Amino acid sequence: MTTTTPDRAQLTGEYTLDPAHTRIGFVARHAMVTKVRGAFNDFTGTARIDGENPGRSTVELTIKAESIDTRNADRDGHLRSNDFLDMAQYPDITFRSTAVEATGDTTFDVTGDLTVKGVTRRVTVPFTYEGQALDPFGNRRIGLEGSTTINRQDFGVTWNAALETGGFLVSDKVTLEFDVSAVKQG
Repeated sequence: MTTTTPDRAQLTGEYTLDPAHTRIGFVARHAMVTKVRGAFNDFTGTARIDGENPGRSTVELTIKAESIDTRNADRDGHLRSNDFLDMAQYPDITFRSTAVEATGDTTFDVTGDLTVKGVTRRVTVPFTYEGQALDPFGNRRIGLEGSTTINRQDFGVTWNAALETGGFLVSDKVTLEFDVSAVKQG
């Protein structure tokens, strides 16, 4: 894998996310003293990359809310409920890009519409290109990493509980993390 400045023309093409090698995760503060990390295990995503004109690139992502995994079954059940994601009514979390901008040789801002629990807000995720490689099966892969922080209340995810010592059980700020392995198609 190379992490040198990419030949952007070589990046041009259609890509799909490899769910076995991609992590879509999140981090939220719990009880004001620690962090809870989790991930979504069921998702699909595609990207159309125009290496010479990144502004013509597009990204789409669909996450199954029921696939939330924090390694605690009771907490996961609560997160799937109406208190948080209400997955029975809103089974999908989606992201559709509206703009892609190169911000450096290996950095890009991907801006788009994130929909959680039926509420859509514009977010920007800064990504870093981590490199590309041919896998043992002859597939060209690229790696990207990005993260951004959102306020969950902006998406109608408002449940919380006050703590006896002050503060709340769950932070409003949630960091979204993307460790992407995308496979070039064709």
